[in-house]
Amino acid sequence: MGVEEILRHGYQGLVTAVEVAGAVVIFVGAAWAALRFVVEGLRHRSAAVFTPIRLSLGRFLTLGLEFQLAADILRTAVSPTFTQIGQLAAIAAIRTALNYFLGREIRQEQQQVRESERAR
Repeated sequence: MGVEEILRHGYQGLVTAVEVAGAVVIFVGAAWAALRFVVEGLRHRSAAVFTPIRLSLGRFLTLGLEFQLAADILRTAVSPTFTQIGQLAAIAAIRTALNYFLGREIRQEQQQVRESERAR
């Protein structure tokens, strides 16, 4: 096994680790939000209690998507072909759009939470 092969395996391990980190962040966020949803749903009957849960889930999703995009960039960085670059561009555009709209929704939800707290 040569040095190049060892580096390639190490690099693949790094890409896999970043992908797994993103998946774990999303899974933990979804599990946490589902648990909170059930607990708060049993305790309260108001829809307003779910807004903070949605905000937290949105943050988990955003972070997880960032990890996934980082893994895609790492995968393409080694020896990119035009096809891989095109795929990366499409994936990056989709994930950037998702992050943008998710971030916008989070800001709107935070504004609503602040306004409802002021009204109390």
